Amino acid sequence: MEDRPKGSSRRPKLLILGGFITLSVLAGWAGRKAIVAQIGYSLICSQVPRQTDLILVLGGDFYGPRVLTAADLAVAGYAPLVLISGPPYQDGRPEGEFAIDYLVSRGYPRKLFAVFGHKAYSTVDEAIALAPELRRRRVKRVILVTSAYHSRRADIVVRLFCDNGIQYISVPAPDSFYSPDRWWDDLGSRKMFFSEWRKIIGSVFLAFPRYLLSAWPRP
Repeated sequence: MEDRPKGSSRRPKLLILGGFITLSVLAGWAGRKAIVAQIGYSLICSQVPRQTDLILVLGGDFYGPRVLTAADLAVAGYAPLVLISGPPYQDGRPEGEFAIDYLVSRGYPRKLFAVFGHKAYSTVDEAIALAPELRRRRVKRVILVTSAYHSRRADIVVRLFCDNGIQYISVPAPDSFYSPDRWWDDLGSRKMFFSEWRKIIGSVFLAFPRYLLSAWPRP
């Protein structure tokens, strides 16, 4: 009977154990990446578009995906009007006027668009400025269009500062500045992620309580 080399019976078990550990490490890393990527997607609030009274475009991107997304939604029949919000851009003219000229040059009907000009340069101030305008228009359901990375904060802010009993449906426009699936590995996306969450926390826990106090009836 031939003797086996010492330790040879353990080798298959060690190989199996080593393979199991390697697979576990790889699965753990893949799972970690999936979880971190999911956290990156937390900034994006995306809902299925429905028939509404109005499509509202927040200021800040009047030559790009925001206004184009809103225009396509209007053409598809989701609302009879696109209201383009924004502060002055040039010669006192609000962003929306330039956006409409741009959209008309691309073949969209001018009658689909209206402008709401204001002097707000933050999302909170913009929502506060929009509240009386939306109240005046008596809208009950609004599609909210902004950049994808900004959509979660915008959705939270309009519900806090521009409620009016309105049902908001968030339809984010695509953007190339934020990569949710690898935000931790891209400097610009990483800065955007932390900046947006800092602003969300500030809006909810600082700006909103101040807003309530300022609106509270004084004796």
